[in-house]
Formats: sequence, structure tokens, C-alpha cells
Amino acid sequence: MLVTDPDGIYVDATFGGGGHSRGILSMLSEKGRLIAFDTDEDARANLPEDNRITLIHNNFRFIHNFLLSEGYSGGVNGILADLGVSSHQFDTAERGFSFRFDSRLDMRMNSKGENDAENVINSYSKEELERLFRVYGELKESGKIAAAICLARESGPIRTTGELGKAIERLLPKFEEHKFLAKIYQALRIEVNKEMRSLEKFLCGSLKSLKTGGRIAVITYHSLEDRMVKNFFKSGTTDGEAKSDALYGRLPSPFRAVTKKPVVPAEEEIKSNTRARSAKLRVAEKI
Repeated sequence: MLVTDPDGIYVDATFGGGGHSRGILSMLSEKGRLIAFDTDEDARANLPEDNRITLIHNNFRFIHNFLLSEGYSGGVNGILADLGVSSHQFDTAERGFSFRFDSRLDMRMNSKGENDAENVINSYSKEELERLFRVYGELKESGKIAAAICLARESGPIRTTGELGKAIERLLPKFEEHKFLAKIYQALRIEVNKEMRSLEKFLCGSLKSLKTGGRIAVITYHSLEDRMVKNFFKSGTTDGEAKSDALYGRLPSPFRAVTKKPVVPAEEEIKSNTRARSAKLRVAEKI
């Protein structure tokens, strides 16, 4: 659904382990080109030896400016984004993305970033913590979680994933502990990396960067991301409100849906890759 011209120019906006990039490269001719983005320095180790790919070490929110600086002012044929945390980041204990390990609360996708999860947990007010757990974690118990964290940090800073788990352990619902913790970590990660703002800027930059007939494919993992992508493909705006013109009134969407409904993994795929269970793929074409 993404590669419609083997000679075209494509973007892997979330390079990570390089799996999607290798898949795209396998469909391109010698004339085809791929530009990849990733803020994580560790991603460079996954770069394939292929002169058709260029890796840009920066946030995908700046996609349009970087494509212009790389000389692609005429637009690209396709853009792919696989949102969220890479498997490498999840599985590297010291990055602090997973409650499976007892490690420092970090969660920065760019290890040189100024803000981290330890700072959020220890410096945000109760009201700020409640807001981010409610909005980004979609947790009904956001107030209780914030209160428990504030109470625990009175005895000293909360610096590790283990200490955070201990601070909120009395709130963990029986048989759903992992799901509850996953939402807390999701909220913290989104806040640390400003993910929703970056996604909004990425989508707007992608629209400017695509040629007419070019396609954008986005894989999301939670409802906040999926809602924003769905709205953007439907109306050209992240809030779902179509743009209007004083003369012509409501303007049509700049996209045509390639996938009428999100593509989700089959049971067989989930069995072989459990991290795909919440994935939703949406594809649209610029008109």
C-alpha cells in the first residue's frame, strides 16, 4: 500500500531497528531513494549498507524542513511512521521504558534530551501528574495515582522503576497489573518525549512533503495517536475540524483513504509478535 513507484523517494520516519526500511528498500529499484529519521543514536547501528538510504538523526516532527535541506523540494512518493517505542528501547533496561526491569526512570527516546521520567515524577505538581495520567494514560484513577506518588516522594526522590512501582502498588488492580502499569508508563513516555505535539507537527509536515498521489502510512498503538491520525486523514487537521474558506466554505480533505478501516494484526501475527496486538495501520493518499 505504500510503495507505488519503485523509482520513487520514500521516508521511514521512525527507523528504529530498520525492519521497515529494509522492507521498503527491497521494493525499490536502483533509482529509488529512502530517507530515514530517528532521534535515538543507537539506531545508527541498524543502518543497512545500501547507498540508497540516508539516515537523519533528528525528530520526525521536522520532516518537511529536513527533506527540503536534503534537496527533495519536489516532494516524496511515500511516508511511513511506526509510532511508539522500538523493541530495542523496550528491551534495553537502562533506558527505563519498561517496568520489567528495575532501572533508572529515563524514557527519553533521544538520550540527550533535557527532560526525563525521573524529573516528571519528582518535580511535577499533583495537579500536573493527575492531568498527564488522565489525558495521556486515560486512567480513571489518575488522582489517586498522583496522590500516591506525591506521598511517596515526601520520603525521598523516586528514581527507579522499582521505586515507582512500590509507590503505587496498593492501587494495582488484581489480574490487570501489567495493563495498569503500561498506561502509567505510556503517559510518562508521552510527556517526556512530547509525543503528541511531535505527531501533530509530523502529520502537518508530511502533508507538505508528499507529492500529489503520494501515500502516508501510520501505525499507532493507542487511541490518542489513532484518533489524531484518523482526524488528519479525514479532514487535514488533527482535531478533525475541516478547514474553511471565506469564499468557498468548508474545504475538502487533502487525502483519500486507502484503508477505509484500520488494518489490525491477525491472530497468527499476534501469536508470533505479541507487541503487535494493539497496532492499527491507516493509509491515505494525497489528492
